[in-house]
Amino acid sequence: MRAISELLSLQRDNSELLRAQLDAFSRQIPLLYSTLLISTLAVAATHHGHAPVYLTLYIPAVLAAACLWRVIMWWRTSAEQTDDEAAYRKVRSVIVLAIILGVGFSSWSFALFPYGDAYRQGHVAFYMAITVIGCIFCLMHVRLAAFTLTAVVVLPYALFFLSTANPVFVSISVNVVLVAIAMIYILLTNYRTFAAMVASRKELMIQHEETQRLSDENMRLANLDSLTDLPNRRQFFARLQPLAFDGAAPSEPFSVGLLDLDGFKPVNDLFGHAVGDKVLIEVGRRLESFVTEDVFVARLGGDEFGLLMKGDNSAEVLMELGRAICADLERPFEMPEATAKLSGSIGFAQYRPGGPAPTHVMDRADYALYHAKQNQRGTAVIFSEGLESQLLEMTRIEQELRRSDLEKDLSLVFQPVVDVVEGEVLAFEALARWSPLALGNVPPSIFIPIAERTEIINRITATLLAKALEAAKSWPDHVRITFNLSVRDISSKASLLRLISLIEKSGFPANRLILEITETALMRDFDMAVEALTLLKRLGLEIALDDFGTGHSSLGYVHRLPLDRIKVDRSFVANIETDDVSRSIVKTIIDLCNNLGVKCVVEGMETREQVEILRSFGCSRMQGYYFGRPVPLEETHAYLERDGLLMRA
Repeated sequence: MRAISELLSLQRDNSELLRAQLDAFSRQIPLLYSTLLISTLAVAATHHGHAPVYLTLYIPAVLAAACLWRVIMWWRTSAEQTDDEAAYRKVRSVIVLAIILGVGFSSWSFALFPYGDAYRQGHVAFYMAITVIGCIFCLMHVRLAAFTLTAVVVLPYALFFLSTANPVFVSISVNVVLVAIAMIYILLTNYRTFAAMVASRKELMIQHEETQRLSDENMRLANLDSLTDLPNRRQFFARLQPLAFDGAAPSEPFSVGLLDLDGFKPVNDLFGHAVGDKVLIEVGRRLESFVTEDVFVARLGGDEFGLLMKGDNSAEVLMELGRAICADLERPFEMPEATAKLSGSIGFAQYRPGGPAPTHVMDRADYALYHAKQNQRGTAVIFSEGLESQLLEMTRIEQELRRSDLEKDLSLVFQPVVDVVEGEVLAFEALARWSPLALGNVPPSIFIPIAERTEIINRITATLLAKALEAAKSWPDHVRITFNLSVRDISSKASLLRLISLIEKSGFPANRLILEITETALMRDFDMAVEALTLLKRLGLEIALDDFGTGHSSLGYVHRLPLDRIKVDRSFVANIETDDVSRSIVKTIIDLCNNLGVKCVVEGMETREQVEILRSFGCSRMQGYYFGRPVPLEETHAYLERDGLLMRA
């Protein structure tokens, strides 16, 4: 019963099958109605003059008009968008029309049969048989319509001609019934194949849609930062590529901005990566509020973000955007675990048609960011002609550093670190000097930062440390050598192992070596720095934290470091005679060192009054021009031999 019910019902919930039936039937409509019209007109013509006019003219005309009207209406609606409900209604209308037309044409044929002779009656029998077979074939994709037409035509046909008791007509009727049964069987077989094809196509479409969805999702994920939901580095450069790197200079102006968070590393290390991730998510949310049709924002990696601005943005427009972003990032990041305070520095670079090549726009933005972080943290800087000159000079110096014979061109000068209580030299700090033939004397404040941006600094460190250790061998055993390390010297195990190997091979006593590292260098990767400094300290040398108070560290970090000394930056000493705040800061740091059990060295001493103030705070280790300027190695020997060196207070 269930199988019969399925055969005699429309699968309304199978919209794909209904649409496929309509599509297949639409291609058969011209054949269906052409067969009906031509066959009907032929029968009407053979009976003209033998049957009443209404049977040979009027009724055929009405039937023909109905067929033409049906064809015209179908063509008019075939171009319309068909939804599921409309498809169901159309298929149902095909079934209804199959009944109406089947009854109409059959009734007309039966009415015409008595008026003809044997030939004309045979023509009617043939017409009904062959036409209904043709129509069933045309309706084979609309299974229920084919069944219905068979029922309303073939069964009355068989009964009618069986009732004539004419052996010929009886044989024809039996033959037609058998053919109809065979056709129904073929129809069922073909329909199952047709339905399976539709189902298979539907499955393929579903698989294709799923594949496309996965592809789109993979593409989205490939171009999206998973943490902040901002576009990622890949998408940023995909948008920048056609503008700046595709060979031909673009005809439209654009601007690039690079943003780097100030103070993020301490937050990440102090409170943990989970809090750091929350900060980055909030940064992404805040930056997203600046996204417009012409402003694109992406996370490039870590705490670095990129901006791409379309159009001819003036310096005022870029600075206004930069100030707004910086102000938004300065708002506290309040979380259940902690409240973080940081800022953002931005470097902008513009491209205008006819200007410098767009391929260097990222370098210009990067240098503007570098300038902002070095000089104006928490602000936006636009790459200008002045910065262009600086960048060219930096590039020239970097190229010269790469070509330079470092062993020949690098040298050291030494500045004493003294104990004002004991009246003796404790150590000399080794300070780098570089004098290439092409440039003359280049201050370390210029060439060291340039070298630190590349791997050149590792070569410089190795060359200078070897010279420093060799020089220190000429001093008395109680005099130590202080040497500054770069962040790159401790940022990888390979560079660290090379440093350790150099110290061990030098033969210099490790307990006379003091390695200094700045706060800024430590904050690049605090955990790695702690591990590296701990490994170095195992050699027997001392570790000093240089420029304390000027970086991003906090008191919470100091106790985690394997420190022996803390050096107070000279900026706190400059106004110590008149500035109560400077006095308080220095006094606090000295007390901190005493509480932690580490030695305190104050830099920048230039007057006797500064020395006396620091002595009153309990500080005895000092360094500055008051005690001596940096001098070559030969002069350190004379310095050590002088009497009354310190002018004790």
